Amino acid sequence: MASAWRPCLILALLSGLAASGFPRIPSRPLGKRSLPEGVVNGIEVYSTKISCKVTSRFAHNVVTTRAVNRADTAKEVSFDVELPKTAFITNFTLTIDGVTYPGNVKEKEVAKKQYEKAVSQGKTAGLVKASGRKLEKFTVSVNVAAGSKVTFELTYEELLKRHKGKYEMFLKVQPKQLVKHFEIEADIYEPQGISSLDAEASFITNDLLGSALTKSFSGKKGRVSFKPSMDQQRSCPTCTDSLIKGDFIITYDVNRESPANVQIVNGYFVHFFAPQGLPVVPKSVVFVIDVSGSMHGRKMEQTKDALLKILEDMKQEDYLNFILFSGDVTTWKDNLVQATPENIEEARTFVKNIHDRGMTNINDALLRAISMLNKAREEHRVPERSTSIVIMLTDGDANVGESRPEKIQENVRNAIGGKFPLYNLGFGNNLNYNFLESMALENHGLARRIYEDSDANVQLQGFYEEVANPLLTGVEVEYPENAIQDLTQNAYHHFYDGSEIVVAGRLLDEDMNNFKADVKGHGATNDLTFTEEVDMKEMEKALKEQDYIFGNYIERLWAYLTIEQLLEKRKNAHGEEKENLTAQALDLSLKYHFVTPLTSMVVTKPEDNEDQTAIADKPGEGGHGLSGALHGLPDQLPASSDTLLLRGRGPPLHHPGPAERRRHLLQHRR
Repeated sequence: MASAWRPCLILALLSGLAASGFPRIPSRPLGKRSLPEGVVNGIEVYSTKISCKVTSRFAHNVVTTRAVNRADTAKEVSFDVELPKTAFITNFTLTIDGVTYPGNVKEKEVAKKQYEKAVSQGKTAGLVKASGRKLEKFTVSVNVAAGSKVTFELTYEELLKRHKGKYEMFLKVQPKQLVKHFEIEADIYEPQGISSLDAEASFITNDLLGSALTKSFSGKKGRVSFKPSMDQQRSCPTCTDSLIKGDFIITYDVNRESPANVQIVNGYFVHFFAPQGLPVVPKSVVFVIDVSGSMHGRKMEQTKDALLKILEDMKQEDYLNFILFSGDVTTWKDNLVQATPENIEEARTFVKNIHDRGMTNINDALLRAISMLNKAREEHRVPERSTSIVIMLTDGDANVGESRPEKIQENVRNAIGGKFPLYNLGFGNNLNYNFLESMALENHGLARRIYEDSDANVQLQGFYEEVANPLLTGVEVEYPENAIQDLTQNAYHHFYDGSEIVVAGRLLDEDMNNFKADVKGHGATNDLTFTEEVDMKEMEKALKEQDYIFGNYIERLWAYLTIEQLLEKRKNAHGEEKENLTAQALDLSLKYHFVTPLTSMVVTKPEDNEDQTAIADKPGEGGHGLSGALHGLPDQLPASSDTLLLRGRGPPLHHPGPAERRRHLLQHRR
């Protein structure tokens, strides 16, 4: 639910192979012969197709890009690829002159040894990292002989998460040349029925967009097709260094006649829950704001702008306070105050007069905020049916008072005692983001990086909007005893308006006739129970009759969600617990062919196994997000043995080899 950033919902279709799907080609002089339009430095990318099939929020995307070298000599083609941060690559193949080089997912340690061997032999190997707001970027480079054709095909899967009432498919488009056959196709199937579907492109005028874009939806099916002609590709009104540069975004939502929807296929189920029309639960919010010297200037002004806008959106039944921290800690009021018009006006004056000073005392600031919320609850200063939230914004590391991250985490964890969530917003890159994320996750919140940019104030406001309207607290999702196994997360501190709870699992008895699910939670005025009953035979029959489904989509959705949650839990686990979580996530990653932080994908010439290797590492948010590319393959690919290695997010992990894994898995992972 609220735990996934992006919040949520991004289906990003690659920009490079996918979106850009277009090569970044070195500037070299062309040969003497005349080449047709769309050929740059002898390379023609004649086809790029992005095919996306979404079934019940689970997206299966295949990106196919075809190019031919029309020059008289071999040319290097580099494909810039941008992936959504929450996507798992499931396949990547190269086909050169009809010979296909398939991908295989392996344990990261196995692939790492191939990489190190290539480096020791003096062969080309590059290790690069990159991280942006929504996407992660790497580059695949390959030499193509004169007259040869190359096809890149990349497949990835992702569960779209609902964010502010919409599912979003995001495509970064940035080709470096005209493409004769450029196509984006998205087919969406939602058993609940599609209630809205829209698409827009920032890089083409509305007049020209109309003829290149078609979109339609009826009942359970929706379709978007985008086929810009060469002339339309030339028409980008805001482009500078490329012919097309911008975003292509598809948004949609589903009908919600019932607050819940259960789907069952092949022994696996998924349960979507998103009630509408409930009254908002009043909230008590303490904003903990870093005012140390590093916040001076633009960051401080953007923070104040965001807080002023947030104050405009506060509801009168809410309670609030501000705690500022530098070397010391100061508060606006001694206790929480109600968001009356008079208090909001006084708060605006306070925010306008905030200025930066001193060091960074995170520990004392957070403990003061937690104490204030606990006291308000104990002394009945806030409504009994209300919820509490701490939102901290900082741009640096603790350097005064208690500055040890592990001790601050312990203090905060003990003070909150699991009663309410902590949300940490990290401004910029000069901070320990892993610490902020770990502390937020173990207190039922999440961390978000706020990027230093012209819209930083909008990013801050956007985050607040996600948590501004809690509809339920203490949410528990229950199923019949002894009927299910391998259940994903089924308890949540909050359900926020515009989001969605997704629970998946396996059935112990596939022949049962009926399936019942209950969602229980505390509302603004009373406790609520939402019950969904399913006739299993009718459900499975209905789902199998439609056109767009790939048959095991619920099983893969379950595996995706399980791996994602295991990796998240792993961030705060230690010892045997961490080893067990790692083992489970690794086994599922290998079984379902997902490139995750525990696995790598190796693409190898079929008839040979020599080790010329290139590597791409997708970092987590804890990385600083520097430049990034996947390099290698300096020679004509069919003339040598080459291996491409696509690695998942996160730092290298130490694992035993495959033969030892099941026996000694728990002894070597940290």
